Amino acid sequence: MSPQRLRSNDPEGMRNRILDAAFVAFVARGYHATAMTEIRDLAGVSGGAFSHHFPSKKQLGLAVLEARVAGAVAQSWIVPVQKAVTAKAGILAVMTAIITELEGRGRVTGCPLNNLALELSGGDGDFQTACAAIFDRWQGALGVELAGTGCLEDAEKADSLAGFVIAAYSGAMAMAKSRQDVRPLRDCRDMLDQIIP
Repeated sequence: MSPQRLRSNDPEGMRNRILDAAFVAFVARGYHATAMTEIRDLAGVSGGAFSHHFPSKKQLGLAVLEARVAGAVAQSWIVPVQKAVTAKAGILAVMTAIITELEGRGRVTGCPLNNLALELSGGDGDFQTACAAIFDRWQGALGVELAGTGCLEDAEKADSLAGFVIAAYSGAMAMAKSRQDVRPLRDCRDMLDQIIP
């Protein structure tokens, strides 16, 4: 049964409900497997209101990447590393927090950015650009922290190490998702502890 549709004079709130519903659906089922009507029903909005905010599924997908996926990366990775005493301490703390959360959840759904990038980047230039921009911001932010907290004085090496951290984490998360086991993430964290100065 669909949730009762809500009338609203809050266009921004309605847009956010649609984005939230789409984010959850895209991460859980995938972009291509999710129908617009499912998202509309999850958000509890009328077809007209839905179409007003997002006339096409592609526009919705791009908005989810920028407004929700980029925010999730910033909240779970960038901000905690920026607030840590050292970049290394922040990276290891983030990995530990993710492992703990997944263990508590009892299932591994994967990284929202990885999930959508793998599904969408190969077939559409706009999606590829949007996903790459999020990865670039993530790498840039980690690179700044790795250089700024004294891990590496060379900015180019710090940026390369940041890319390696993201690639290692992304691969470990893919393995953890396929196995439904956090061990690859634990192994990744332990190796990063040895590799990051």
